[in-house]
Amino acid sequence: MTATAAQPLRPIVGDFNSIVCFKAVIVGVEDTLGEDGAAVVFTRAGKVRGRNLASDLGVAGSNVPVEEIAPLLDAAIGKNGTCLAAVTRSYRQGEDIVIETQDTACSAGEPMGSDRKCTFTLGAVWGALEAITGQTYLGEHTESVLRGGSCDKFVFSPL
Repeated sequence: MTATAAQPLRPIVGDFNSIVCFKAVIVGVEDTLGEDGAAVVFTRAGKVRGRNLASDLGVAGSNVPVEEIAPLLDAAIGKNGTCLAAVTRSYRQGEDIVIETQDTACSAGEPMGSDRKCTFTLGAVWGALEAITGQTYLGEHTESVLRGGSCDKFVFSPL
């Protein structure tokens, strides 16, 4: 079931929860599975979310121009959507597709220099991209605001 403006999933407290709780889930899963195991779980969960998101938006299989992907995703998961992350830019770099984000839930509250990766956000963008384009990619988090980058940059190479 998908929430609409008229029908929230949680009518008493609303459909959003605290970033503190989200981060506690991340840390707890990392503590249980280790960093690499948790990364696999969160990336996969994000990919499922992204595919479902593309379907909910009616853009799965639409193969919209790459430059139009950022505004589509930002409307759904940015400030006016679920607040997972601001999706600021999408473009081609050779054969790769690059999607830039800001203010990701994964990086929230992390100290500068942290090696935290945006696994869930990467997965959500990745799953949506694959659903939109109908292609398979290898996704990588290549630049981080936590390590001096101007954004959290995700690069998707065709397979």
